[in-house]
Amino acid sequence: MFLRNCWYVAGWSHHFPSDRLLARTMLGEPIVLYRKADGGIVALEDRCCHRLAPLSKGRVEGGDLRCMYHGLKFAPSGQCVEIPGQSFVPPRARVRAYPAVERDCWVWLWMGDPAIADTALIPRALNHGDPDWWMQTGELAYDANYQLINDNLLDLAHLSYVHENTLGRNSMSWAESNPTVTPIPRGLRIARWVVNNPSPRYLTVPGGASHVDMWASYDYMVPGIFLLGTRTYPVGTAAARAMQAPDPHAEPLTATTTSQAVTPIDELHTIYYYSGCLPRRLAGEEDSQQQLALFERAFAEDNAMIKAQQRVIAQTREPRMLWIRADHALNRFRRLMDELMAAESGEAAAYPAPLPLVAADG
Repeated sequence: MFLRNCWYVAGWSHHFPSDRLLARTMLGEPIVLYRKADGGIVALEDRCCHRLAPLSKGRVEGGDLRCMYHGLKFAPSGQCVEIPGQSFVPPRARVRAYPAVERDCWVWLWMGDPAIADTALIPRALNHGDPDWWMQTGELAYDANYQLINDNLLDLAHLSYVHENTLGRNSMSWAESNPTVTPIPRGLRIARWVVNNPSPRYLTVPGGASHVDMWASYDYMVPGIFLLGTRTYPVGTAAARAMQAPDPHAEPLTATTTSQAVTPIDELHTIYYYSGCLPRRLAGEEDSQQQLALFERAFAEDNAMIKAQQRVIAQTREPRMLWIRADHALNRFRRLMDELMAAESGEAAAYPAPLPLVAADG
């Protein structure tokens, strides 16, 4: 099942040059995207209403898209405006058009009812395109259901294990930290101190400190948008703050942000977009490149684990998952998604879904 009345990332802005059609599959639906002459993004059903040929094999003509099988031409609204060989164009000659918005270096599509598409519901990425920050981007394909990737991002305790030699830095600090989970509109805010953690390898920490206290806070938004900011301080800062949020006016030793988006291709395939951003006042371009290289290694570790997990689920007759305390956030987010999907379909929420989940004692 998918939540449709929300915005999904269809790709990075640089994926959409002015001279090329781009085919995408999102939520099981074939879509073609292109830029009009004014640079605006158009997203249409990638299926001509005549003989079901893919419009992604067509040709852009101004703001319109011509099917190159029999020449039908479609306006950005999806309405056919020309049929070669006949003057009459029936009103039902049209394809579906998807509301599309370009914001924060991402292209977003509304996959549900276009009449209720609300751009105010687009989560704002962190520091994308900000001239005061270095920015690197990437994407990764998963052969797995999107909810498994959401689960992974909602429980960062796995950094101490899956990413033992990368993001985890050979430390149990992530696994042993206790986050606070706070509901926000259409999402959750998850924050924690990671105390006495090894310093980031790709950054030069002022004073050369080998360990730091890290404040990590992120919003996880419907349908799978991860917005994380981290700041590091001298060891002892977390205790001095009584494990509360750091002083917003205190200059950190280092700071990073990353914005990530989980977009289902279909039930068993997902595309994952991610960024790495560093403030120019605290880091250099080489630091930014090293950060991306570390992310690529770490996210490949996630990919291997989650693909293996998906295979085990497929081989298990009645798959059930045991919940532990670290699953609090993903539990709440699954419930939120289930409630929104139920409201969308007019049915009662049937949580837990799609896998039965069993709570552990304690």
